[in-house]
Amino acid sequence: MKYMLLVYSAENSWTEEEWFACTEESAELCRELAAKGQFLAASPLHPVATATSVRVRDGQRQVTDGPFAETTEQLGGYYVIDVPSLDDAIAFAARIPPATKGTVEVRPIFELDGLPD
Repeated sequence: MKYMLLVYSAENSWTEEEWFACTEESAELCRELAAKGQFLAASPLHPVATATSVRVRDGQRQVTDGPFAETTEQLGGYYVIDVPSLDDAIAFAARIPPATKGTVEVRPIFELDGLPD
């Protein structure tokens, strides 16, 4: 089953050295999953200050800078994995370095027919 792991943490909780170590460790975890054929995608995101939010209300597009909601933890990255069970996805999420400073949300992905690969 495919899962998306959404990584949240406070952007200011990482020193430059910690962030570099986190990305190195995360890349190693991705290589480990790839060797098992379970890795689909992963990437850190640019800071929340670079975000743009788009909404359509009453047929009118509204574009604003930043995320929709003010929170102490921002979406900082994601993984898309294909593992046998939710327990496997949770076990992997617990190994992601940002889980020590923030939250990793694990969500099953709906498989929709008719979408391009």
